This record gives sequence, structure tokens and C-alpha cells, in this order.
Amino acid sequence: MTASTPESTPDQHIDLTSQSPEPCPLTAAQLDALNRQIKLWGKELGFAHIGVADIDLSQHEAGLQDWLDKGYHGEMNYMASHGMMRARPNELHPGSLRVICARMDYLPPDAGFASNLTNPNLAYISRYAGGRDYHKMIRQRLKKLGDNITEHCKTLGFDATDFRPFVDSAPILERPLADKAGLGWTGKHSLILHPDAGSWFFLGELLINLPLPLDIPIKEGCNTCVACIKSCPTDAIVAPYVVDARRCISYLTIELQGAIPEEFRPLIGNRIYGCDDCQLVCPVNSKAPLTAEPDFHTRQPLIQPELIDLFSWSESYFLRQTEGSAIRRIGHKRWLRNIAIALGNAPANPDIIAALEQRKLSDEVDDMVLEHIDWALAQQKQKAPQEALSRKTQRVIRSVQKGLPRDA
Repeated sequence: MTASTPESTPDQHIDLTSQSPEPCPLTAAQLDALNRQIKLWGKELGFAHIGVADIDLSQHEAGLQDWLDKGYHGEMNYMASHGMMRARPNELHPGSLRVICARMDYLPPDAGFASNLTNPNLAYISRYAGGRDYHKMIRQRLKKLGDNITEHCKTLGFDATDFRPFVDSAPILERPLADKAGLGWTGKHSLILHPDAGSWFFLGELLINLPLPLDIPIKEGCNTCVACIKSCPTDAIVAPYVVDARRCISYLTIELQGAIPEEFRPLIGNRIYGCDDCQLVCPVNSKAPLTAEPDFHTRQPLIQPELIDLFSWSESYFLRQTEGSAIRRIGHKRWLRNIAIALGNAPANPDIIAALEQRKLSDEVDDMVLEHIDWALAQQKQKAPQEALSRKTQRVIRSVQKGLPRDA
């Protein structure tokens, strides 16, 4: 859900940032104690890490504009529609002085990364999406954190606390903020990395009008490592820290509304919803903890699922199986589109051809889906039984088996 705050003009930016919030009467000692208490409340609410950052993201404005100018956002027009608001939290929520950044781990037990990627007849689903959609859960818990802060401040004689929670969908640069708040450093794949937690976590933000003490950023630890850049199936990481979303499998299988360009279809392999490869090869993830949230565990129908089985799901069955899941947002037709590509990439199999031919007769497909089914049929009919895994995927599998044996 996109924030409804309208795009601001330069004049509005000046007006908003010049507004003075009600002076905070809390002393430095009281704010310091509150900062420590916020982190305790955060743990009670299930957050693995809480940090505080200021709202100054001006150093990121030029990079954001360059990324947009190059069209790297693809069809994600919402990335450009808010202009520089993403780098100006005070435009998003006027009066904000600090951003409380929160991390919630999502890596499920028995992730089975290598076993999933090794078998091209199985569907690979990014592990963040196998359980409950995180947006509402984290936003509710951030609101509870804000309520706790408000009540505490009232006991200290300050009743003008003003906050607003955000999770992923708002026009805000959440990763640079998390970086500033000490939740980790920005890796070359553009994700946040923590030395003891890797990158398997969600982020959330609470904008607030309290001058809380700031946390200290973590020094970057990628050094000379470029494993994520080398292993990206579609070469979407076009430079360190820069991702061309138009090439990213997560964008292609989730954000892109229409047909997936043919040049990328063979590279997608069996990934039908998102891609984790840049995280799988990252050595920092060897220490990543499993999630403490049962809601983030992979649902039974999505554990190592067969492509043919998922391709047979009717729209009503798809909606039932993905209720409350992030997967539901792509809808049944894009679900079929993605699976058709994976079936085309699978080893030659008469059963796959039969499934594709049968689905063509369904009234649940449109011209866009039919195009991908026809492509998959052509791939199946022209290939002899052969090695279906690309060299990059084989390298990812070896990296997982060696570096992430618990999750292989």
C-alpha cells in the first residue's frame, strides 16, 4: 500500500521543513533513558534490533535522482512519483526529528535452498514470501511501540508526541536510514548486512518528533567481496550498490505487470516469485539466525512444491492458498506466467508439455499468459534431456552447501 502523501513541490519542501515542532521538555538524561527503554520494548515486540537515526538523507538525493534518470526503476512509477520525498522524511511526516529503525528476522527453518535450486522441477519462492505478509504485522507492532513511547512521555509531562509507522511501501529510503541507525551496512547488492545477522530480515520505521540520542553506524564489511555481483543470474547489480530493477528477477516476477522479456526467461530458471541468489552467496549470511516468528515459517503447500502442481491451481484455489501472503499481490495470471517460464526451463518432460497444453485451454488465461505458455512449449519441444541448471545457479548451490549447511 503506497502512502497517500501527495508529491511535494520545492516550495512545499521549504515550508514543511521550516515548521517548528513543539519544544520537547525532556532532559538529555530522560531521552537517553527513553532510548534504552525503546530498545527493550522493541525486543518484547519481536524486533531483533532497534536503532535511531536522524532524518538527514541529503547525501543520497543525487544518487536517487541518477538511479531514476537511468530508468532503473522500470515500471515502478511510484518510485519516481514522489520525487525527492524518499530522501526527506520530514516531508513524509512533518515535524519528525528522528527515525526509529527496526529489524525483524524472517529466515524460516529448513529453508532448503540448495535442494530447491538443484531440482529444476521444483518451484523456487523467495523465502521472505513463504509465510504471512509482513507489512501489516510489523506496522502494527511499530504502532504499539509508538503508543508505548507516547504513554511514557505523558508520565514525564510531555503529551505532544507525534509518530507514524512505515513498512516498505512508503516513499522513504529505508535502507540508508537503517544504515545510519546502526542496523547494518549497505552491501554491494544494496541490502543491509549485519555482521551477526546477515540480511534475512525485514525493516520498518517509526518517524517521531523526539530528539532521541543517535546510534552509531556499523563500518562496512564487504571489503573486496563481489560474490553477489558475480552470482546474479541476470547481471542486475550493474555496479557495487546499484541494482537495475529491470533486470532483477524479483522485479520481473513480482513488479512487472506484463510480459517478461524473452532475454531474461532462460535466466530465471525455476524462480517463480523473487530471487535470493545475492543473499545465498553472501558469506555474511553464514551467521544469520532463524526467525522467532512462526508466521514467517513457510506454508506447507509452498515447501519444495512441484511446478506442475502449482501450475494446476485454479484462481480460487490460488487465492485460498495464498490468503494473507505477499504472493497474492501478483494475482493468478502472473502466477501462471511465472510458472510457465519455469516449466519451459525445466528438463524435457512429456508431462510438462501435457500440462502446458491443458492450461492453454483454460478460461483463466489471457493473451499475456498464453504467450509465455507458447514460449515454454517451444522450449520443451526443442530440447533434449540435458543439464537444466546454469553455471551461475550451480555456483550458488555450491556456495549454499558450503557456507549455509544448516539451510541447504
